[in-house]
Amino acid sequence: RAMNYWLMKSEPSTFGIDDLARAPNRTAGWDGVRNYQARTMLRDDFRVGARAFFHHSSCEVPGIVGTMEVVRAGHPDPTAFDRTPRNFDVGSDPSSPRWYQVEVRLLRKFAQPVTLETLREHATGPLRDLIVLRRGNRLSVMPVTADEWKFIHRLTRERPA
Repeated sequence: RAMNYWLMKSEPSTFGIDDLARAPNRTAGWDGVRNYQARTMLRDDFRVGARAFFHHSSCEVPGIVGTMEVVRAGHPDPTAFDRTPRNFDVGSDPSSPRWYQVEVRLLRKFAQPVTLETLREHATGPLRDLIVLRRGNRLSVMPVTADEWKFIHRLTRERPA
């Protein structure tokens, strides 16, 4: 089976790469996704061993700040059933879960982020189909092609993990 690649967005004020770095074993559930298209990808398409870019969004300098590995495939998001956090969903039923998450492990934090502005500089070339650059895109998880994965790593001057 071919490797699959992803870009996963999070607001650093909610959960940033430093939070993942501090997590036990540098591993955490990618929880709180409440979009059906993103949920379906998490549930059906993410595989153990897949690689993902960690992208900071809704912040001063949005961009890709590191890489992660999927260490547990899609499974019900427990925060949907927990009445205390902001991710609780009163309509979610444990016997028929609505929301899913994957578990990710930090592989590398980049020395410098690959900013959204830098990605846009290549939007008419190698990154012309990169979903995060599409106008109106609001997805928090999106696929990345192998070519996009390699090209973005060249922008970091770091080797792909």
